[in-house]
Amino acid sequence: QVQLVESGGGLVQAGDSLRLSCAVSGRTVSSNGMGWFRQAPGKEREFVAAISGIGTTNYADSVKGRFAISSDNAKNTVNLQMNSLKPEDTAVYYCAASDRLNYRPYINQWEYDYWGQGTQVTVSS
Repeated sequence: QVQLVESGGGLVQAGDSLRLSCAVSGRTVSSNGMGWFRQAPGKEREFVAAISGIGTTNYADSVKGRFAISSDNAKNTVNLQMNSLKPEDTAVYYCAASDRLNYRPYINQWEYDYWGQGTQVTVSS
């Protein structure tokens, strides 16, 4: 069974950086697509970043240039480096994994098969 556990969230000020990590068990992070989503208070869960099984990436326009998704094969984790954080980045961040080997990064929730519990990121102004 594939299991995902997010960590690294916290309370920071605008302009600060955080690095989220998603520990994956049950398969290697390089095998299939991985993604990050977030859900802010009063809003639906939205796409943040994704990496395909061949390493291509995609980002939501709201985080492009500030966030970076990457895989650490040695630790079997998928990371999300978040720089220049804004108050509107405040949300619970979820890691997701797909069973399929994809050649494009998946940006839709229904394209993923496994989800973590989420980690809270709060950015104050």
